[in-house]
Amino acid sequence: MTAEGFLEGRRLQLARGVLLQCIMGGYPPARFYGSDDGDLALVPDPVQIHRLPWSSQPRALAICDAHELTGESSPLSTRGQLKAVIARYAALGLAPVVATELEFFVFAPNPDPTQPFQPPLGMDGRREDGHSAFSISSNNGLRPFFNEVYECMAALGLPRDTFMHEMGVSQFEINLLHGDPLLLADQTLLFKHLLKEVALKHGLTVVCMAKPLAHTPGSSMHIHQSIVEIGSGRNVFSDKAGEPTATFRHFIGGQQAGLADFTALFAPNVNSYQRLCHPYASPNNACWSHDNRAAGLRIPASSPVARRVENRLPGADANPYLAIAASLAAGLYGIEKKLEPSEPIQGEIVVPDNLSLPCTLHAALERLKRSQLAKELFGKEFIEGYIASKTMELTSFFDEITPWERRVLAAQA
Repeated sequence: MTAEGFLEGRRLQLARGVLLQCIMGGYPPARFYGSDDGDLALVPDPVQIHRLPWSSQPRALAICDAHELTGESSPLSTRGQLKAVIARYAALGLAPVVATELEFFVFAPNPDPTQPFQPPLGMDGRREDGHSAFSISSNNGLRPFFNEVYECMAALGLPRDTFMHEMGVSQFEINLLHGDPLLLADQTLLFKHLLKEVALKHGLTVVCMAKPLAHTPGSSMHIHQSIVEIGSGRNVFSDKAGEPTATFRHFIGGQQAGLADFTALFAPNVNSYQRLCHPYASPNNACWSHDNRAAGLRIPASSPVARRVENRLPGADANPYLAIAASLAAGLYGIEKKLEPSEPIQGEIVVPDNLSLPCTLHAALERLKRSQLAKELFGKEFIEGYIASKTMELTSFFDEITPWERRVLAAQA
């Protein structure tokens, strides 16, 4: 839209079905978004309008809410779903606080998708070989890229906590500062967009797939969650003596009750399960534990005021609005129903059957399809539309034969 049109308040409308567009570009049947495929209104959030610092031409990006033409939030909007979850907390005098940890890979350009990704050439003319976890070296030649990333983050008002080289080959992680869940979802979206745009300027490719490389740790989007009282700001997960509260237990109980049903919301793509089923600190379980990275729900070591629950299931490929909404909705369900969690598990985890999670997209979608809890918390229209879109993507994947199948199975009798 032109700047003039935007400043005049001209309304931008969008076909309703676009909110269910699958990643290949197609759409599920119109019955999932209204047979007439009418319009939605995109309503910009006035605090999320940003001049794009990496663009040579003056351009701005406005994060919008999707509203029905009657004025209410569209049930198909993931940002709207997150706002509804936050409102349910507010009705109880509570406010969730979250932080996201996002992992990503920086690769050389990959014009042929049949070939594996490769790290960029370093300053010594070699490619990184996977021994750089938490390294302070700049030999990888990425310093100019990261310098512009930092500059663009500052220009967009994205505060950062820590940046580090992760365990994978040319894999990195950023920790965004904790705060309001909607703000953190917006910041996560903006950061991923910024990464890809700045990478292109530097002749690089940023990949936020859950598992872009074999035999290498995948990329997560861990969500740290706590709940405070509106007004006092007191963390309701800790009592006055600094001990964990019943609300803390119930929140974990709700997470455990919802994690399996909501796996397809946290792990939305076929590739997501490559990360979860080759765990490398990417747990596919609903166990909880104190400071144990093998648990799906980890309680990091912290002071009582910072007591929080880390949901380690979501991958870097997850929609931040939907993943945060699903995690917080499960926790609120536990608080409201006073659900008790299992006993915490320490050391090497043997996952009980009742705390195991779906390990394929097909199984996760079948679980979501049967979930009354998902329909209760997110609405039947959203859940059925989401399943329809993801089923199209799964069908498209099964329409292709992989190199592994040709290499290993063709010679079989």
